Amino acid sequence: MQVLTNAGALDRDKQLAVVSRFTGMVAEAAGDPTLADRTWMLLTEAAPGGWGLGGHAHTNDELVAAARKQIAELQAMAGEQQ
Repeated sequence: MQVLTNAGALDRDKQLAVVSRFTGMVAEAAGDPTLADRTWMLLTEAAPGGWGLGGHAHTNDELVAAARKQIAELQAMAGEQQ
């Protein structure tokens, strides 16, 4: 399994938590608790400019801004539906 994040998104405690939680999810989904002992994970950080979204290679700051914009749009849509 590979987890891709923007550079610097996960400090050491977060790395440990991500690996633990995803490993548990894989074993649970497979219905085989022993799979946790055989699950390998690769934590990868995308270099600035290494994220492609909407036909544009984004820096980390641009990616965060795009994600925040989309979250705000989704929240506005959810508010309209209530």
